[in-house]
Amino acid sequence: MKVAVVGASGAVGQEFLKILEEHSFPTDELLLFGSARSAGSTRIFRGRELTIRQLQDNDDFKGVDVALVSAGAGVSRQFASTITRHGALMIDNSSCFRMDDDVPLVVPEVNPQDALNAPRRIIANPNCTTIQMVVALNVIEKLSHIRRVHVSTYQSASGAGASAMAELEQQHADLAGGLEPKVEKFAYQLAYNVIPHIDVFTDNGYTKEEMKMYNETRKIMHSDIRVSATCVRVPVMRAHSESIWVETEEPVSPELAREAFSKAEGVVVVDDPLEKQYPMPLFVAGREPVYVGRIRADITDPNGLTFWCVADQIKKGAALNAIQIAEWLLRNGALKG
Repeated sequence: MKVAVVGASGAVGQEFLKILEEHSFPTDELLLFGSARSAGSTRIFRGRELTIRQLQDNDDFKGVDVALVSAGAGVSRQFASTITRHGALMIDNSSCFRMDDDVPLVVPEVNPQDALNAPRRIIANPNCTTIQMVVALNVIEKLSHIRRVHVSTYQSASGAGASAMAELEQQHADLAGGLEPKVEKFAYQLAYNVIPHIDVFTDNGYTKEEMKMYNETRKIMHSDIRVSATCVRVPVMRAHSESIWVETEEPVSPELAREAFSKAEGVVVVDDPLEKQYPMPLFVAGREPVYVGRIRADITDPNGLTFWCVADQIKKGAALNAIQIAEWLLRNGALKG
């Protein structure tokens, strides 16, 4: 397999390299690409030093089997034809192609077969908040059709990239030293604060981040499910949390849901409130599964169920999901070197 990573110097790009190595993904040759600023810098992969090339409109992707791309929507739009020109499969982490009818939007635990129909040689990775939510929702959907979802997210700095994580860290240091914290990546100071604003606001009062959760969930689950989201940035370094309420067509008891979650692929149940056992970013950061806890019946609706969900945004919410798509295609003979 000849693999390319685009955006190799970013937080997700670095995670691509780590997971490719951890998963022993069959990689005979690995090419790294980045901006003019990062070109020439190096990364270590399986004990070898690799140099990042500048991404350009040329034939650098000739012979590449799969390209893992996380460099922003603008870059994906500009270079998609360059990346796929010679047949490479582009698994894109940006929002650029997610809602295109001829681009599958895939979470392997939910709709892996959709990855088989990629006429443009592009598969889209969903938004991080959507990924962890649909992994959990799919478990409930198999028990009873979900009519609607209310979700509040608690999104870590990692969702805004490596520079945002560094800014949060620096803000804490500045405040501890009596200095005025610098604010560049967020609308306001994130340290010791929460910001109910992720991405830009749309005409209906929801942000684009919140509308992604509505639209992407319906596409991934092939469902008429309705999702109302409030997305909030919190001063956590890594791993997103979500408080999820679902209304199903038939009642689903907490016991039945807990049993189904415990048997589901990619889900770990941590749910013993009396022993103070529930998922938290502090313990989930750096781990691969989606963690679920606080599973309980909604006391205002007999068809309501509510639970708490935490996952590492850089892993399952981004890099891991993309690599799992490639792994599923390999196992099913749809991706060959």
